[in-house]
Amino acid sequence: MRIAIMGTGSLGTIIGAHLSKGVHQVECIDVNTDHIHALNRNGATVVGTVNLKASVKAITPNEMTDIYDLVLLLTKQVYNKSVLLQLQAHMNEASILLSLQNGVPEESLIESLGADRIIGGSVEFGATWVKPGVSQLTSDKHAFSAHAFQIGELDGQMTDRVNQVKTVLEDVGGTIVSNNLIGTKWSKLLVNVAMSGMSAALGCTYGDILNNEAAVTSAVMLADETLKVGYANNIQFSELAGVNVGIFSINEDKSNLPRVIQIAKQAFGPQALLKASMLQDLEKGLQTEVDYINGYISTKGTALQVPTPVNDLVTSLIKQAEETKQLPEFDKNIKAFESLLNKEMAVH
Repeated sequence: MRIAIMGTGSLGTIIGAHLSKGVHQVECIDVNTDHIHALNRNGATVVGTVNLKASVKAITPNEMTDIYDLVLLLTKQVYNKSVLLQLQAHMNEASILLSLQNGVPEESLIESLGADRIIGGSVEFGATWVKPGVSQLTSDKHAFSAHAFQIGELDGQMTDRVNQVKTVLEDVGGTIVSNNLIGTKWSKLLVNVAMSGMSAALGCTYGDILNNEAAVTSAVMLADETLKVGYANNIQFSELAGVNVGIFSINEDKSNLPRVIQIAKQAFGPQALLKASMLQDLEKGLQTEVDYINGYISTKGTALQVPTPVNDLVTSLIKQAEETKQLPEFDKNIKAFESLLNKEMAVH
């Protein structure tokens, strides 16, 4: 099978290192030429909770040739228009595109490529960019082995091709086939909204969030807002890495808030070293995916008349950082969350 990893960043480097040790023909594709040169010269290096080095073939998008059987799409949604235009010339009717992007991009992908080519998926492990050619796996290695991906057909059917893709991905880590893909994507969205959103808004790691009372409280309230918006949109959330995300639902009187916070600390503790990809983008001076993560919940919430004050604040702070090119400061921005929490708690 000829496989393209489109967007070989922190996650794609880890995936590329594992897949390239298998029997498939794998090409790691990225626009970062320094990264491409390092991958070709030194191989893909994985550090952190797993140590691995593998020879890979890496190219830029304009070096793509022929047709791919399977494309693993890991680029940021903000680049989808140009990325999909590039890919169309290298896919035929039998080609499969597995969307492993953050958020819920399937509708736009269908418009460009057609539903028959798309399988949806969710990456369930964390990674941080280190330097060209090197990526850090931040998830526990046992969790990575058991729950690396969740994938599924858009209509929930169990097909030969989705099982074929499952077999490929199991060369990387544990892969589960879901019959509720949208629920899967929303569950991953919830995690990104809560933890990636706070990491980017505060300029910190997941561990820093969990160790600060205002930050972790804001994170679980972000998760709760996502659940409320999802339920209003008739979403049935799927389990993610064996966790029922409904446990992050907060009672109207906030009586179970301490318990939900404790659950969050236990659930995300193994990812304490993780730094959100949105924060990594801010550090590079790049546009983030906030419109497709926290901003998506705010937009959906407005349409469904579901309040999303914490998501609104996160979106505002990240957009401010984008515009000013100034990295978020924890000590400064946490005060905005403390002020909002005081208002929210006073309501109840």
